[in-house]
Amino acid sequence: MDALKQTAGELWFGKFNYVLLSVIAVLTLFPFVYVLSASISSSDAVISGRVILLPKEITFSAYEKVFGMAGLWRAYGNTIFYTVFGTLVNLLFITLGAYPLSKRRLVGASFLSFFIALTMFINMSGTAGMIPFYLNLRDLGLLDSRFTIIFGFAVITFYVFLMRTFFQSVPDEIEESAKMDGANDWQILLRIYLPLSLPAFASIGLFCAVSRWNGYFWTMVILRDESKIPLQVLLRKLIVEMNLTADMMSAADISSGLSKETVIYATIVISIVPIIAIYPFIQKFFVKGMMLGAIKD
Repeated sequence: MDALKQTAGELWFGKFNYVLLSVIAVLTLFPFVYVLSASISSSDAVISGRVILLPKEITFSAYEKVFGMAGLWRAYGNTIFYTVFGTLVNLLFITLGAYPLSKRRLVGASFLSFFIALTMFINMSGTAGMIPFYLNLRDLGLLDSRFTIIFGFAVITFYVFLMRTFFQSVPDEIEESAKMDGANDWQILLRIYLPLSLPAFASIGLFCAVSRWNGYFWTMVILRDESKIPLQVLLRKLIVEMNLTADMMSAADISSGLSKETVIYATIVISIVPIIAIYPFIQKFFVKGMMLGAIKD
C-alpha cells in the first residue's frame, strides 16, 4: 500500500494536469459551440456580439437558406464521392507500398525506403514540391478531372511508413506457418495481415478521410468546372471571399434578419457533421491503432 501512496508534489501535479487539460478542452470545444450557437441565432445577435456561448433569439432561417442554396447538395455529393473513393484508394496504395517494404527479403528495401522518404521531405518544403506537381498535372492534361483528385493523392508517404512499421510488428512465425501450408504472398496479405491490421487501417483511414473531407486547396487549384467542386471550395467562397451572390441573399432575407455570417456558420456546421458522426464508431480502433506498432523489440 505504501508504494501506492502519492507524495504531496505528485498530488499537486495531478491536480494541475486536470486543470490544464480542462482548460484545453474548453478552449477546443468553444469554437464548435460558438459556431453552432451562432448558426441558430438571429443576425442582430451575432453581429452585435451578444452570442458568446448560448444562442440568442433562436431561428433556423440560416439552415433553411443553406439547404435551398444552389449547388450545395451537388458540392456535398462531390465531397462524399472524393472522401469515400479517395480513402479507399489511399488505403489500397498505402498497403501495396508498405507490405513489400516490411519484408527483409526485398532486394534494395533500404534504397527504396530512402527515396520514398525523400519525397516526403521535398513535399514538406512547400513550393519546391507544389509547383512541379502542378506543372506535371498540367502537362499530362489532368487538370479539371475527378480522376486527378482521387488518384493524384493516392500515396501519403508518412502513412506508408506507419503501415510498414505495423506490418513489421506481426511475428514472422505466422507468415512462415502460412507458407508451409502453401500460401503465397497475396494470400498471406489478404488472409493474415489485413485482418490483423484493422486497427491500423481504422487509424490511417480516419486520417485520410479527414484529409480528403477537409481538403480544399488542390481541389480549388485543379478543378474549374463548378459541377465538380466539393463542399470545402464552396465553403471557402463563403468565408474567405464572402461570395454570397444576389440570388443567395435577397431583400426578403435581410428583412427577416438573415445575414452572411449566420449562413456561413450554418454551412460550417453542415460540413463537419459527418466526420463528427462517424468518429465515435471507429474510436476504439483508432486508439488501438495509434499504439500498435509504436514499440518494437
